Amino acid sequence: MIAWALGIGFTALGLALALNLFRLIKGPDVADRILALDTMVINAIGIIVLGGIASGSGTSFEAAMLLALVGFVGTVAYCKFLLRGDIIE
Repeated sequence: MIAWALGIGFTALGLALALNLFRLIKGPDVADRILALDTMVINAIGIIVLGGIASGSGTSFEAAMLLALVGFVGTVAYCKFLLRGDIIE
């Protein structure tokens, strides 16, 4: 049963990553591209967590946490650059 759920989860997250990549390339505005990158980070975290569940490894959850922190900081930096034109004041 868990194998079915993992397969469906990997498929759904892979489809979500493909659609976000389309939005990243086609996005009409810079804000849409930033949002697509942030959503891609969230989907990558989901794939890492599903991989950790599939392999039974506990270190993948720590990697997902680090990716979440880096993704948050990156999104804040992009938004600050978009609003002010400079990241560090």
